[in-house]
Amino acid sequence: MTDGGIDTGWEAVFWDIGGVVLELESVQSAHAAFVADLVDDHDLEYSVEEAVDVWRTAVGNHFRERDGTTFRPAREAYQIGVEELVGDSVLTEEWRPTFDEHVESAIEPIPGAVETIETLAERPIHVGVCSDVDDAAGKQMLERFGVREVFDSITTSEEVGRTKPDPAMFETALEKADADPARSLMIGDRYDHDVKGAADVGMHGVAFGAEEGPAVSYRIDSPEEVLEIVEEKRPTE
Repeated sequence: MTDGGIDTGWEAVFWDIGGVVLELESVQSAHAAFVADLVDDHDLEYSVEEAVDVWRTAVGNHFRERDGTTFRPAREAYQIGVEELVGDSVLTEEWRPTFDEHVESAIEPIPGAVETIETLAERPIHVGVCSDVDDAAGKQMLERFGVREVFDSITTSEEVGRTKPDPAMFETALEKADADPARSLMIGDRYDHDVKGAADVGMHGVAFGAEEGPAVSYRIDSPEEVLEIVEEKRPTE
């Protein structure tokens, strides 16, 4: 990338979605509202708070029981959560429309993320996504925020079949961008998955809410600070 005629050295910037582009609290609110509807619709003997705990435990267990970095769709986890609450099998088409409505109406982007992505897209640098999400759901969220078409590439765990920190996730994203890992940034909110995982393949990890550690090349408190990195910093060997 060049800035004012000066080669700044960067070739690509990759964004995680949850916690970096997508405000996670807004997702949690959407899920809680959906669970509250389940309690009412099925006359369940749970308080909403109890039902949310049951839901989150069932969903969390689904992911914790996977084999290493093998991808498991979130949509399957949500189905398990519904059936755990209702106590019986439930057709996806019975609950999914309501779930999608809550998510669509509630999700919000991290302040400054959309504007920063749009600004980066105007620069001669590859702007991509590298995220542990279901392919359709991830793209729908980006569409909701108006930035899906802004990204040069979108790499999801469903597409790759693995989740971060598996090297395949980062290598696939880099291949799409035809970018040198040493000249690429990965912005993430989880140290082991996003920051260290990226560093292990030679990328520069940008910690946004992630824990501190030796793999952190840069730490930011707001998405806008990414612009300062690509404009004023050069990759360090």
